[in-house]
Amino acid sequence: MKYYKFEDKAIISFENINFNTSNQIECLEKDKIYFVGKMPKGKSRRSFVVTLPDEIFMQEEDIEILNIKNTEISLPPALLYKIAQRKMIYVNSNYPNWQDIFNYKPKYKHINIIGLGDVGGTLLTGLRLLGKNIIQSIGIYDKDENKMNRWFYEANQIFQPFSKDEYPEIKKISEEDIFNCDILAFCVSVYVPGLNEKGDVRMLQFESNSKIVSEIAKKARKNNFKGILAIISDPVDLLCKVAFLESNKDENGKLDYKGLYPEQIIGFGLGVMNARANFYSKTIEGAEVYKDEGRVFGPHGKDIVVANSIKNYNDEISKKLTEKVKNANIDIRNTGFKPFIAPALSSGALSILSMIKGEWFYGSTFIGGVYFGCKMKIIDGFIEVERNFLDIKLLERLKESYKKLGEII
Repeated sequence: MKYYKFEDKAIISFENINFNTSNQIECLEKDKIYFVGKMPKGKSRRSFVVTLPDEIFMQEEDIEILNIKNTEISLPPALLYKIAQRKMIYVNSNYPNWQDIFNYKPKYKHINIIGLGDVGGTLLTGLRLLGKNIIQSIGIYDKDENKMNRWFYEANQIFQPFSKDEYPEIKKISEEDIFNCDILAFCVSVYVPGLNEKGDVRMLQFESNSKIVSEIAKKARKNNFKGILAIISDPVDLLCKVAFLESNKDENGKLDYKGLYPEQIIGFGLGVMNARANFYSKTIEGAEVYKDEGRVFGPHGKDIVVANSIKNYNDEISKKLTEKVKNANIDIRNTGFKPFIAPALSSGALSILSMIKGEWFYGSTFIGGVYFGCKMKIIDGFIEVERNFLDIKLLERLKESYKKLGEII
């Protein structure tokens, strides 16, 4: 292990780096340590919270990072302690401008929402109600000015009598100002499938919505956007990948990875799948433990994977619950209404607020070139994904879902 310092930051690596040298004692005096490694850009994250020692030895990423393997790794006890305390950050030096990570200071006070349809409007309502004393302002933009005016008046008039709380101020913004924020919530949907549409209606939106998210991603690059791009429109996971690829192309369409970082883009579609699993678990014998022990993984779509329990996994029960969750969208449509309230609140408002507060939430994050949904949190601006000892049958289901998602784009 080699020890370095960059300005006031402690750096360790197996590589030779053109930094001033340091020593173990000096590095360990710092609260946070950065490990500089190398993994293929475009197929791995630029930075993340190290949760287990094996992560600093990885040569590449895949779905196995959600699984804990019984491997003995020898590291100095003080470094193992830093990892256990989530005080080590992996930095992938294969990405351009990787040194910017050392001075990254996250902010989550200002949110902009683009697209004020059913989902965007409900998201705004949830953030206004629940974001008291957390969010300072919410900018709203829609090409339909009447929608902006409506939500400007309505949302600013959501207020509890005699409250001392600070509600987020709702502001109308122009298209040129959408990147002046810490979190940009993408809720645009060009085409919303009708109630008579069959199949996975989320995929029917891919072509039209991907064109819009491509435009936003390119503008994010041009504006040097450093906040989080929160994708809420369907299909969430695929739109995340489109945004990543399109923002990282130069004017000739060649990938140069100078746009949005992989971890800057997060998909918010899995929260409602967890909520649906919790709801339907009460109807299946043996699935009642889901609320405390269950997990959801994968895309906000037909290849969702539900586990009845992460501690005592039952494949048959989990697959029954998965089918219920997968078809929940159809159950709601059969009532004569389009499902948008629970997605906007469970996947959107509640999950975004959990992210801001550093709590666990469900999101789609970059894993080996695929945006895949899992339990995650953000610690001081860096993503930690939950790792577990996964049942072999569950792991095989995750691999299959991951493979299918990766084959689409």
